[in-house]
Amino acid sequence: MHAPDGFIDVPVSAAAGVLAAGAIAVSLRGARRELDDTARPGAGAGAERTAPLAGLVAAFIFAVQMLNFPVAAGTSGHLLGGALAAILVGPYTGVLCVSVVLLLQSVLFADGGLTALGVNITTMALTTTVVAYALFRGLVKVLPRSRRSVTAASFVAALVSVPASAVVFTLLYAVGGTTDVSIGKVATAMVGVHVLIGLGEAAITALTVGAVIAVRPDLVHGARGLRQKLKLRVNGELVDAPETAEPVPAPARSPRRVWIAGLVTSLVLAGFVSFYASANPDGLEKVAADHGIDKQAEEHAVADSPLADYGVKDVDDARLSGGLAGVIGVGVTVVAGTGVFWAVRRRRTTNKQAEATSPAGTSV
Repeated sequence: MHAPDGFIDVPVSAAAGVLAAGAIAVSLRGARRELDDTARPGAGAGAERTAPLAGLVAAFIFAVQMLNFPVAAGTSGHLLGGALAAILVGPYTGVLCVSVVLLLQSVLFADGGLTALGVNITTMALTTTVVAYALFRGLVKVLPRSRRSVTAASFVAALVSVPASAVVFTLLYAVGGTTDVSIGKVATAMVGVHVLIGLGEAAITALTVGAVIAVRPDLVHGARGLRQKLKLRVNGELVDAPETAEPVPAPARSPRRVWIAGLVTSLVLAGFVSFYASANPDGLEKVAADHGIDKQAEEHAVADSPLADYGVKDVDDARLSGGLAGVIGVGVTVVAGTGVFWAVRRRRTTNKQAEATSPAGTSV
């Protein structure tokens, strides 16, 4: 759903850029709290794990976005990632995760226009994260507090976030579209195809969240506070123990192992599985071609990039070229994302230390 340059006119693209910049500024402040694990009971020595995990989430989203899946005749879809990021690492950090991915995709891989970056962040990062997390929080409040409920809420939230993103793009196009087409037809086509894409997004999100909850529920932002039922053996049979006042800690597993497993998975998906992704145009590309939205589309400013179109320049073997580009993309994303989140978290820690040592915070 990456909009290229030329779909939306300059004034609306600029306005979307201002909105995206404001959302990122707000997210930077919110992410400082989400990345501060020391605020959580029992964080202990694991308080330094959140920045690398957030960087890993960004890299995983990059990898899975390379896996276009067929949704209808001649149309494909791919993960947007806002719901997944928000549930795993928090809504503010989630906006930053997807924004980092979109920036690197635009600059390095010529995927999504440079002048359309604000539009893409607004539709794919901001809208999906806000809609998904608001719906997710509402669902987990009314559903039983269990791992299955969190997974089910993840599915529904991710499903709804994708057509919501399509609606926001349609609204932006209604205001600043560069071609004269029927907005009603565009809206119907965009929402219709993105409901189907949303099913794929929901499945990927639910499976990923469920997999992480199964091994380390404490690493899932949206699953914080879940209680693990204890079992007691009575007369040779296992029965549920009475509810405890405090959550039972998850089985001890090193966050480093989870991080390594996630990174290896991302590299395999981007470097190998991506070769088998659908070559059909995604939902936005298909609607644009069918309804003439793409008449004013412009060539990407970095179309001659060594990694343009997710291939390595001068590498003739398509499988090798795409695989290398995917591996490079995952590597760059995890390094850039982790660096951003380390800087955000470090500033939060520095500010807290400054407050603690200031005269107002000194105890007597």
